[in-house]
Amino acid sequence: MSATYLIPSTTSSAAFFRALAIASTARSCPRHALRTFSSSIGARQSGKRDLYTTPSYQPHSLPTDFPLPPRNADVPDTSIAGPEPQPHNTTKQQQNAPQKSTSGETASISLPEKEAQKPKPVQPPQPAEAKSTKPRRSKLRPRKAAMTITPTALIHLRELLDQPNPKMIRVGVKNRGCSGLAYHLEYVDKPAAFDEVLEQDGVKVLIDSKALFSIIGSEMDWQEDKLSARFIFKNPNITEQCGCGESFSVS
Repeated sequence: MSATYLIPSTTSSAAFFRALAIASTARSCPRHALRTFSSSIGARQSGKRDLYTTPSYQPHSLPTDFPLPPRNADVPDTSIAGPEPQPHNTTKQQQNAPQKSTSGETASISLPEKEAQKPKPVQPPQPAEAKSTKPRRSKLRPRKAAMTITPTALIHLRELLDQPNPKMIRVGVKNRGCSGLAYHLEYVDKPAAFDEVLEQDGVKVLIDSKALFSIIGSEMDWQEDKLSARFIFKNPNITEQCGCGESFSVS
C-alpha cells in the first residue's frame, strides 16, 4: 500500500528534499519500521522481567575441602586451667597492662585430664593442742536463807527438839487476827513435799511452802518477860500490823 503525500507548490529546496526523503523511506521499508518498533518494545519488556525475577541474594556453597578449626582449640586439656579467658573485644590498654599475680589466683599450668582426675591423698587433720584452761568457777551464788535465827532462839529450839521422840518444828502462817495473818509453830514428824528446810548451827527448822512468800527474809527471835515467853518474828514484808503485834498483813 502506497502512501500519498501532498507537496505544496511553493516550497524551498530544503523542504522539498526533506519531503522526498521521507516519501522514499516510507515506500521502501514500511515493514522494517514496524519490526523495529515491536522489537524495541519486547526488549524493554524483557529487561523489566529480568529486573523483577532475578533475586538479589544468590547463595554460595562452601567447598567440601574447606578446613574447619579443631574442636576445643582454645580450651586446655583440663578444666583446672586458671583464670577465666578474657573476651576478644578487650581494648589494647587492657592487653598491654601487666597482670599482677596474687596468692589467691589459681595456677595457670594446665594438667592432663587423667592426671587431674586422679585422687590425691588427704592429710588427716592434726589434733589441736590441748589448751591449759583453768576450770571455770561457778557463778551460782548461794541462795540467801529464807529466815534467820538468833542465838537466843537457837537455844530454846534445841531444848524443844531434845526429846525422847525427836520431832521437827515447822513455821507457818494462819488466817487469824485483825490484820489477817499470824505466825503458827507446830511439831511434825517429817517435812512435807514442798517444805523449805532451814538448818543453822545444827538446828533444823521447816518452813511451810504456803507461808514462804509471807515470811521470807524474816528473823526469828526469842522474847521473855514476867508474863510470857514466846518466839517473835521481825518481818520486813509487813505492810500493816495490829496494835498487839499478833497479826499482820503483807502486800
